[in-house]
Amino acid sequence: MNASLLVSVVGPDRPGLVNQLSRVITDAGGNWEGSRLINLGGQFAGIVQVVAQEESLDQLRAQLDQLAGMGLTVSVIHTGGQAPELESNGEILILEVVGQDRPGIVAAISETLANEGVNVIELATDCRDAPMSGERLFHTTATVSVPASVDSDDLRQKIEEIAGDLMVEIGR
Repeated sequence: MNASLLVSVVGPDRPGLVNQLSRVITDAGGNWEGSRLINLGGQFAGIVQVVAQEESLDQLRAQLDQLAGMGLTVSVIHTGGQAPELESNGEILILEVVGQDRPGIVAAISETLANEGVNVIELATDCRDAPMSGERLFHTTATVSVPASVDSDDLRQKIEEIAGDLMVEIGR
């Protein structure tokens, strides 16, 4: 029987790190199903969904523990059998927000989404210097599940009300 695991890895970034992780998973008979990997602040941060036979889980965990000996923090969460996709009771949309960076902007946006019953499926945020002014710009792209009862134009307006400089686009 198959088991589904979420493997998170954090540590100093270096060439070959993804290869090491993928080799450990493959050598233990696991299948790399999906992942999100990124360099944040000079550190590698990643999460990988791995599907493996129940009888190979001990070997996989032992090999992942060897990565911890190489300066990486490794965490494994057993999620059970192959997890079904999230059910959507609404529409899957892409939300993009750009505006002047400020403390608490992610909290304000996520609170607005939560209050509307919107589920965040995937979220990526970044801060960059604006090309002309040099001010710090906040940018986020999120894949969200919006309930059928929520109008996307109303949602956009509520997010824009957080601050006067926010530009919000919602698309498919």
